Amino acid sequence: MIKEVDNYLNYLNRELNFSFNTIDSYRKDLADFFCFVKKRKIDYLKLDRYDVREYLKYLDEKKLKNSTIARRISAIRSFYNYLLNNKIVSNNIFNNIRNPKLEKRLPNYLSYEELAKILDSIDISSDIGLRNRLLIEMFYATGCRVSELINIKMVDINKSNRTIKIMGKGSKERIVYYGDYAADYLEKYLASGFNKNSGYLFLNDKKEKLTVQEVEAIVHKLVLDLSLKTHVTPHTLRHTFATHLLNNGADIKSVQELLGHASLNTTGIYTHISSDRLKEVYLKTFDR
Repeated sequence: MIKEVDNYLNYLNRELNFSFNTIDSYRKDLADFFCFVKKRKIDYLKLDRYDVREYLKYLDEKKLKNSTIARRISAIRSFYNYLLNNKIVSNNIFNNIRNPKLEKRLPNYLSYEELAKILDSIDISSDIGLRNRLLIEMFYATGCRVSELINIKMVDINKSNRTIKIMGKGSKERIVYYGDYAADYLEKYLASGFNKNSGYLFLNDKKEKLTVQEVEAIVHKLVLDLSLKTHVTPHTLRHTFATHLLNNGADIKSVQELLGHASLNTTGIYTHISSDRLKEVYLKTFDR
């Protein structure tokens, strides 16, 4: 990898506290760009509009989604702004390039009945079963991302207030809440002693902190034989949390805070679902 790219990625890590996953995405996007640059024998420090146009054409020919193209352009734009700020280039041509319009994709979510079906299917007679029940309860109660949930430490939990301190994207702290059901299973899980002598709440069968892949596998296994109409991933449970809150009258600003979204625009996608629900209620209850 080019020296400036390594320096830039270190900058994202040390100065801006970007997450490992975000930095890894930037690394891959920049690697693809420099592959293109090398193949076309382009001097990346002297790009012109023609070079950029050819790169955009190259992305289009790969039949990538607009969201993927937008992410790649954003990564490259950010890299060239870094070069510009460090006086390595004299201008950033990518600042004049608009990201493609993103496809509107509504997040899938579970109905109350589907969620109850998953929860009721979990055998809580074992420590692992109790852990799995608490895991799903906490997903639904807090709306946390997988990476946030697996990093919950016992010191982050305030049982008297039923709050949990979460370290979110960009090392931003926020407080999430949990209710009666999650509190009940939290007590049962802790009483089992499964995570005794560990600072973390959720452990695997080797008594190590759960990984993202392990959580995905747990959720996949739980729903495998339930014949649900909805495709379920850990993120589906986060979508379910947000959608159910809005459908029950929560304001979007509060939901934004609970989800840890930096921008209200990100949370705005859930209003489409709530609007659909309002329309359904209206059509069912208004005779004319």
